[in-house]
Amino acid sequence: MPGKAEEPNVTRPRARRSELATPASSERMCEKAAGSGADLVFLDLEDACAPSAKEAARGIAVAALTDLDWGHTVRAVRVNGLDTPWCHDDIIEVVTGAGASLDVLIVPKARSARDVWWVDVLLTQLETKLGLTRRIGLEVLIEEAEGLSNAAEIARSSSRLEAIIFGAGDLSASLRARVDGNFDPVGEYPGDFWHFARVQVLSAARGAGIDAIDAPYPAYKDVDGYRRSATHASLLGFDGKWAIHPAQVPIANEVFAPTEQEVAEAHEAMKIYRESEAEGVGAIGRDGRLVDAAHMRLAENVLHKAALASGTAPAN
Repeated sequence: MPGKAEEPNVTRPRARRSELATPASSERMCEKAAGSGADLVFLDLEDACAPSAKEAARGIAVAALTDLDWGHTVRAVRVNGLDTPWCHDDIIEVVTGAGASLDVLIVPKARSARDVWWVDVLLTQLETKLGLTRRIGLEVLIEEAEGLSNAAEIARSSSRLEAIIFGAGDLSASLRARVDGNFDPVGEYPGDFWHFARVQVLSAARGAGIDAIDAPYPAYKDVDGYRRSATHASLLGFDGKWAIHPAQVPIANEVFAPTEQEVAEAHEAMKIYRESEAEGVGAIGRDGRLVDAAHMRLAENVLHKAALASGTAPAN
């Protein structure tokens, strides 16, 4: 019987700068992932597993979750889609076997709030049956045209939901886009091909108060390309990015964490503003620029991300 969680009813914000995909069918790759330094590792029962390997991969995933030393890494499993014959048993076998050693389930191809609700109900039943006192979180992928249309509804569908993920690969197919293997347009296109879809996912996440994670970058040997893609997502406001190779992890961890200069400037701006506020002044000039309440929100965002990256963010 899986052991009970040590911290009942405590939800701590999770850093998600890097989310590393790992085939659940490979013991060797699971072991390597545990020491990757990723904020979150998900053992993948879906796309990374051939149909003939999916059922056996559940046991490998459970063993990896319970036996390996994951340190501070968030432990997750991506199950197969709700429209497949594997999803139901994926959830039951992994949760029953791993228990408190599982932090998050990732649900692919969410099309509506009902999809998330179904998983939520099943998890509630399992947690009650197993006596688990810490709820398992959820992340869902927005990677179908229907899911993109319903992104805001999906993002608000469950109190378990911690993040939504922009899935460019399957979304390309769902939209019938003409893209290459790296999900880039095969012809000249004016501007950022995925900007609108990214902002839809990001806006849905922020409206629901949860995290937004950017799509994978399949060309794992293109280090500069991955950094560029991660930087663009970070500038928009995404909290992190998928990694399909351990070499991408340190890049994501760096890009999605505020620099020392950004943190220092945020502290200084808040200090000056609070001092002026105490004197009855609502906006001040600093280095030739206006600083007002909106800038304080930006500074708070920087400091929150810094606290997550350092592991010092307080519990909710």
